[in-house]
Amino acid sequence: MKKSLVALASGAFALGAAEFIMMGILPQTARAMQVSIPQAGHFISAYAIGVCMGTLILVFGRKVPPKRLILLFLALIVMGNTFSALSTSAGMLIAARFIAGLPHGAFFGTAAYIAKLSAEPGKEAQAMAVTITGQTLANMLGVPGGTMLAQYLSWRAAFAFLALWGAATIVLTLRWIPNLPAVPDTGLRGQFHFLKRRGPWAILLAVFTGNAGIFCWWSYVSPWLSHVGEWSSGAVSLLMMLAGFGMVVGGIAGGALSDRWRHAGSAALGQFIAFVGLLMVFAIPGSKLSTAILTFWVAFGLFFVSTPQQMLMVEAGQGGGELIGGATIQIAFNFGNAVGSSIGGAALSASAMNYHYPALAGAPLALIAVLLLVWYSHRLETETDAIHRLEEVKV
Repeated sequence: MKKSLVALASGAFALGAAEFIMMGILPQTARAMQVSIPQAGHFISAYAIGVCMGTLILVFGRKVPPKRLILLFLALIVMGNTFSALSTSAGMLIAARFIAGLPHGAFFGTAAYIAKLSAEPGKEAQAMAVTITGQTLANMLGVPGGTMLAQYLSWRAAFAFLALWGAATIVLTLRWIPNLPAVPDTGLRGQFHFLKRRGPWAILLAVFTGNAGIFCWWSYVSPWLSHVGEWSSGAVSLLMMLAGFGMVVGGIAGGALSDRWRHAGSAALGQFIAFVGLLMVFAIPGSKLSTAILTFWVAFGLFFVSTPQQMLMVEAGQGGGELIGGATIQIAFNFGNAVGSSIGGAALSASAMNYHYPALAGAPLALIAVLLLVWYSHRLETETDAIHRLEEVKV
């Protein structure tokens, strides 16, 4: 494995943990900031807003070499999490979370570009999958670890740890990431030229609907495990680590398949796996065994699609829009999460808190994503270039 990919994965770990850790320490931060749980939800939404706004960094930093951009994003990670750890009021914590979210989408867009250029021929998707693995490991280890720090030390310790992790990643970046040239400068408008085609919009809509469908249910996975699977609170934490493991395996599998087959076809397969999982969540009454299997199943599908979708957008933006293309995936992802959570909450209310129904509400959205990806693969991926990657064997 190239050392540059390790540095990128380390940065992805910090961002993945920073994004989701608030969900595990929300009660402690609400008490410390003297706000209610619903008001503390702004600590989560502030990060998501930062993700969307941070893409502007790429718009105006198009002439900056990618390594310098990564260093800028890591500095923002350190700053945002340091301010989070030192926050003394709800307003200060909201501002700190906004800063911490600024580099998220821009980092992944730039990291995807670096991974693609640094990879060996025919292994671009696997290189990108290694980078994304940092985010999945954050869900498997970083979020539970941060929750434990909040329980046994302080919620501030969790953010302090992420700030230190970001600082260490700056050192790795300086030593291991090569000095690659900036993307071709096509001007301010030229970066968005690729969005004039229908293909990129189909991918972004698939990302949005797919994640909205999954997060209809995933947003409430913890109470689903407690009420349907009758797991204890301590066991739920372990099952979330199982989900994180599913994300890791799914991300690696999706990257491996994308190097051997169509990118959109690979994403469609992963999205279909998640769609079937949602149907089973609704249809199966639920037991400890079934809920554990389905938690792994849907998590596997959720990140199986990440690498092929990232590859599609980086390739769609070739000619000056590579970084913007990679970053838009994260915007669509986070927007889908927010919408899915709202739809899932409405389904819970309408069903008198029946935790099977958020999955039913999300299934049609996940199916739309499958159909969009199948359409894209059928109409726009007729030449997969796979024939050129076959190895000649002489007997």
